[in-house]
Amino acid sequence: MRPIVVGLFISFTLAAQQPQGPPRAPATMRPLIMGSTYAASSRKPQATQVAERILRAGGNAIDAAVASQAALAMVDLGSNGVGSDAFVLLYDAKTGKVFSVNACGTAPKLATIEWYNQNAGGKLPDSDGLLAGTVPGVVDAWYTLLDRWGTMTFAQVLAPAIELAEQGFPLTAGQARGIASNKKLQKYPSSRRVYFPNGEAPKAGEVFRNLDVARTLKMLVEAETKAKRKGRRAALLAARDRFYKGDIARKMGAFSEANGGLFRYEDFAAYTVKVEEPVASDYRGYQVFKNPSATQGPAELFTLNLLRGYDLKAMGHNSADYVHVGIEAVKLAYADRERYLGDADFIRILFPALLAEPYAASRRALIDMARASTELRPGEVERLPSGASLYPPLKINFDGDADHEGDTSYLSVVDRVRNAVSWTPSLHSGYGTGVVMDDLGFSFNCRGDYYHLEPGHPNALAPGKRPRSTLTPTLILKDGKPFLAVGSPGGDDQPMRIMQTFLNIVEFGMNVQAAIEAPRWTTSSFPASPFPHTMKTGEVGLEDRVAEDVRKELERRGHKITMRGPWSLGATSAILIDPKTGVLSAGADPRGDNYALAW
Repeated sequence: MRPIVVGLFISFTLAAQQPQGPPRAPATMRPLIMGSTYAASSRKPQATQVAERILRAGGNAIDAAVASQAALAMVDLGSNGVGSDAFVLLYDAKTGKVFSVNACGTAPKLATIEWYNQNAGGKLPDSDGLLAGTVPGVVDAWYTLLDRWGTMTFAQVLAPAIELAEQGFPLTAGQARGIASNKKLQKYPSSRRVYFPNGEAPKAGEVFRNLDVARTLKMLVEAETKAKRKGRRAALLAARDRFYKGDIARKMGAFSEANGGLFRYEDFAAYTVKVEEPVASDYRGYQVFKNPSATQGPAELFTLNLLRGYDLKAMGHNSADYVHVGIEAVKLAYADRERYLGDADFIRILFPALLAEPYAASRRALIDMARASTELRPGEVERLPSGASLYPPLKINFDGDADHEGDTSYLSVVDRVRNAVSWTPSLHSGYGTGVVMDDLGFSFNCRGDYYHLEPGHPNALAPGKRPRSTLTPTLILKDGKPFLAVGSPGGDDQPMRIMQTFLNIVEFGMNVQAAIEAPRWTTSSFPASPFPHTMKTGEVGLEDRVAEDVRKELERRGHKITMRGPWSLGATSAILIDPKTGVLSAGADPRGDNYALAW
C-alpha cells in the first residue's frame, strides 16, 4: 500500500503547486449583470426595460432615467407616482461635473404651525389625507432633466408609461395585497374608483389599468405638441407648465379646497425644482456625492467621515466590532442631522465645518467600542463668544411608533459616454396621501408628515418650505470619473443600506451584486423622520444571516437587538463602473422586485 500512499501525496503536492487562477466570485442569489456600453437597474423589471428601450433608441442616460421613472410611477404604484417628490444626482460627461436636482415638494402657503395648533390639535397627519401632502416635484424634474441634459421629447419618454397605464400590467401578489389592505385607498371615493373599479380589490396576476393617469400624461404630450413649432425647449416648458400653471394645476387646487386640503392653485404655480451644487466628502480616495438641501443625505457623509478613522477591513465584515462602530457612528451622524439639516432656503447649513476632519475627529472620540450609547448627542460646529451653544436643545419624543423605514423607489442609469444618473423618487408611505386627485389618476406624496411643529427646529413647518426628506441617492466618483450609482428605499434607513453596500465594495472587495446581497444591520436610535418623530433608544435590527455570536456580543455591549428576516433590510439597486476597464456591473436586490440590465 505504501506506493499508493506516496503517489497520492505527490499528486496532492503537485496540485497545490499549480497556479490556482483568480479567486472565485462569491455565490449570489442573482447573477452579476455586466456590459461595456450601458446599464440600468431599478425597483421594477418594466422600468429597467424601459430605460434600455430608450438607450437602444439613441437616448442618453438622462432620457432613459426620465422614461424609467415615469414607468416606475405606473408599476411601482404604491411607492412612486406622478405625485411623487424626488432627489436626483447626475454626472454630466460633457462637463465632468456632478449636479444635484432637488425635486422635494413644498408645503402649501396656508400650512403654518399656528394652523395645525388651532385646527389639528398640534399634530401632523400620519401619512393619510391631503394635509399630509407636499407639492409634487417629479413632473418638474422630468422637465428640468430633459431641458438641461436630455435629448428627447416628453412624447418619446412618456410613451412607455402611457402604454403601461392604458394597456395595463399584471399585478404581483404583493401589489394586489397592498391595494386590498390599504385603508387610505378605501376611504376616499376618487381613490376607490381607480383601485377598486368594480367594488373589489384586483387579484394577483390581474392586469391593472389606470386610464385616468394615462389621460393626464397625454395632456402633457398634447401641450408639447401644440408648442412644437416654437422649438424643443419651449415645447418641453409648455408640457411642464400645463401641470403647474394650466388646467391640471387648477383642477388640483379646486379639488384640494373642496376636500379640506390646504393646496391652492398658487402653490403649484409657484413651485420649481432646484438645481444645486452637491455636497461631497472623500472616503479613501472615493468622492461621495449627496444632495445638499432638504434631505438627510449628508448624514451619510458624516458617518463615513467618522468611519474612515478606523481599520474596518481589519475588524472583519459584519464582526461585532464592525457593526458596533457603524451603529455608533450613525447615531452621532443622525444627531447632527437633527440639529443641522433642513431646507437651505430657510436655514444655514455649515457644511465646511460639518465635513472637516477636525470636527469628525472630535465626534469620533465619543465612540466607546465597549458600550452602546443611549443619548442623542449632536455636536457644536460653532458657539457664541461666551462659549454657550447657538442651538436650542433638541426635544426628543420617546412615545408613539413613528415608522423609521417607509416606502420609496429608485433607479440608476449609465450610458455609453458615461453620463450617470442616481434617482430616488417616492410617495413616502404606501400610496402617499391615499387621495387620488379628482379624475387625474394619481395621489400626492405624503412627505408633509416629516415637518416639526416646534419653532426654531431646522425642519420646522413653514409655508413654501421643503421638509427634510429621507430620499438620498448616492453618486460616487473615483479620480473624477463615475464609479458607483447606488440607492435604496427605506426611509431613515436609506443611508445605512447605501453605505453598507459601498463599504462592502471598497473595504471588503465584493462585486456589486454580492455587496447588495450581504447581510445588513440597522438602528433606529434617533428621532424618526415622520411625525411624531419617535426615538427608539438603543434599538438595532440585524438580518438573521448575521452570526449568532455577533448578536450576543452586541447585546453584551448594550444594544437592544431585534433579529429580522434573512432578506428584509432593503431593495437596493446599483451600477458600478470599473475604473480600469470601464466595464459596467449592474446589481439588483433579491429583497425586492429589483431588476438590472446591461449591454
